[in-house]
This record gives sequence, structure tokens and C-alpha cells, in this order.
Amino acid sequence: MTKTTAENTNGTSAETVKLTRRGFLGFGAAALATAGAVPAMLGAGSGGPGRNSSTPGPGNPPLDGENLDAAFPPATDAGGYPTFKYPFAFSNKRMHDGGWSREVTVRELPLSKSMAGVDMRLTAGGVRELHWHTAGEWAFVLYGSARITVIDAEGRSFVSDVKQNDLWYFPSGMPHSIQGLGPDGTEFLLVFDDGNFSEFGTVLLSDTMRHTPTEVLAKNFGLPESAFKDLPQNELFIFQAEVPGALAADQAAAAGTLGPSPHDFAFRTLDLPVSKRTKGGEVRIVDSRKFTVSTTIAMAMVTVHPGGLRELHWHPNADEWQYYISGKGRMSIMASGARARTMDFEAGDVGYVEKTLGHYVENTGDTDLVFLEMFKSDVYQDFSLSEWLAHTPPELVMAHLRIDRATYDAIPKNESVIMPL
Repeated sequence: MTKTTAENTNGTSAETVKLTRRGFLGFGAAALATAGAVPAMLGAGSGGPGRNSSTPGPGNPPLDGENLDAAFPPATDAGGYPTFKYPFAFSNKRMHDGGWSREVTVRELPLSKSMAGVDMRLTAGGVRELHWHTAGEWAFVLYGSARITVIDAEGRSFVSDVKQNDLWYFPSGMPHSIQGLGPDGTEFLLVFDDGNFSEFGTVLLSDTMRHTPTEVLAKNFGLPESAFKDLPQNELFIFQAEVPGALAADQAAAAGTLGPSPHDFAFRTLDLPVSKRTKGGEVRIVDSRKFTVSTTIAMAMVTVHPGGLRELHWHPNADEWQYYISGKGRMSIMASGARARTMDFEAGDVGYVEKTLGHYVENTGDTDLVFLEMFKSDVYQDFSLSEWLAHTPPELVMAHLRIDRATYDAIPKNESVIMPL
């Protein structure tokens, strides 16, 4: 880190600190704010700090430090493209004895019209009560392990244990439950194929029972009304219970006379071979061709090594809902009407890219960037910018980009997914 003197736009000189983006992240926005320093490389296209990049009024340096490309946009950003990021940390958290939940829907992130997400934590024994949804539910286990239950369209049961990085999928209308296992329960991400979905809108067993007259319940189950005198008078939603026993015992008890479901509603992601691996990282793609019950949501689990890039690409068939698991990165979206915007992401953030818009995701940290790409579709599809150019007549591409033949020949000839190759 070296001090230099830069010329300000008003003709006066100002001391500044030259830093790389990665170095700035490590040094910390608060420290820079205290020192009164603004990195030269983060000026708004002026080549250095000045009146156009200084922020003399009130501010939030820690938040600016996490969002450098909003505080100091790259010169390539243009127009008024809306925000495509929302941190789960900003979401309201519903606290219960057996865990908590928080959501990001179209209300929090207006661009997110096709999908919504819920981050949920269950203690060991904590239960997400028996319920069902009007939307399909796709899930990714972020931590720990859980026991899931569901019945299929023929009434046959599925009971299974899932662990970190496993998936599950429950089609709309299928009743199910989730319970945290030992030693420390679980945390998982739920993604729904409707941006307006809310966890407040689920159909709960407790609500169904307490809003049915007891004489109807008695007739329905062939029991006396007194059997229902202690029904809960409020929703359970998440509640604490004992840690469940052996999986085999629960499977046998749930199977009954119909037997277990032949459908596997869970998927072990890390058992799937890597779909694409390069020097820059790797990707695993899970859609209905691999996870047959997941007919409305497809996924790519992407790992980008430090300095790597999820190449410039777009998706022709669906919007992309992202969740960042670890690391730091930035994404630029190039929209129609000469609009472009760059935003920064880290663990716990949700990102969103509208269908057909070009974008990239760059690792800006010192550790692997791991994130999920999710789509309201039964199959994963994308187009690579490099592959498109490489399979277009060379003279046409060179005329567009004003590049020579050597540059054209150096463009990767097939989809890279993650650079460098």
C-alpha cells in the first residue's frame, strides 16, 4: 500500500491511498473513512478521486464497504436499472421456541416476480409443522440435518433424512413436514416457484383443525368430540418437540398399508458428478433430468475460485434467483436500452437476473465464491457469449468488435462456464 498525490477536479491536490479492490475489502471501509481516504481506482470513471466521487455528507461506511460497486460504480455502469440484490439480513425474522424463519419475496425484491425464498432454522427436535403450499417447494440444506416427510399423489409416504448440501422438492399441494435432527438441528433455504409466495400463506394442520367444527371433526375421523378438546388455538408454525428416533421406525410406521412412495423427493447434490470443471471453478447442474420430481425448479451450484469469473452468459428460458453461500463477488447485468448496473454480494445475499439479460459473476475475495442459481423451469439452459462469438462467421464478429483475427481466434470455442479454463 503506497501513498500518492492525486489532482482533484477543482485543481487542488489530495492525498489518497492506492488499493486494489481486494485490498480495500481487507482494509475495511470504516478504517478508510477514519483516514479520509478514497481509493483512486474506485472513482466514477474520472481516473481518480474528486468532487464526483467524494461523499462529504452523512453516510454509512461499513455498508458502503460491503457495496463498493454501488458507492463507486464502474464507468461501464449506465442508466437506471433497478436493484437486483436483497440481503436476508434485512428480512424480518420470526422467532419460535423451535427455531426461526425469514423471507425474501417480491415485496422485498420487486424484480423477483417468479420466485421467492425463505431461510429457516430448526433446533434439534424443532418442527416445521405439517402443512402444504399453493407453490412448489425446493430446498437446499445449508447446515446440519433434518428429517422430512411427505405423501405423494397416491397417498404413499416418503420419509428421509437430509444433510448439508442435500436437496428436496415438494410439488404444490403435497402435505409435508420438516424436523431438525441432532446434534444441533438444521438451517435450510426454501425456494418457491412464485414471487408472491409468503411463508405467512401456508396451509397449516393446526389452522385446518381449529377452523373445522368439532362435530365435523368427530364425524370425519369416527371419534367422539371430546377427543379434540385440547386442539391448539393458535398456529404452531415452528415448535419444539423431542428429537425423532430411528429413521427406519418412522418409515415403517408411515408406510401403513399402502407402502412407501416409489418417488425420491430428496437429492444428494454432492453425489452428482461435477457438470463442468475448469481452473477457475466448477458447477453442478440439477434439474428434472437428474432430480425427476423437481418439475418446476432447476438449479446450478457454482463454485468460483479466487480471481475466477462465471463467464458472460444469459438464460433464455427463465429468470435466475440466486443465493450466495460463501465468499465475496460482484455481478454486472447488461439490460436493454443501454442500461447496466454492478452490485456486490456475500454470504446470505439474494440476487436476481431477469430472463435473457447478459451478466457475469466475478470472485472479488480471497476464498471460493459459492452460490446457487435457480430457475422456474424443469431444465437448466444458458447461452455463453464466447461460444456465440466463436460460432459466428469470423469476419462478422471482427467487424462488430473491431478486433483482429488473432484476438478472434483466442476466444474460447466452447462454453467455458467458469474462467480461466
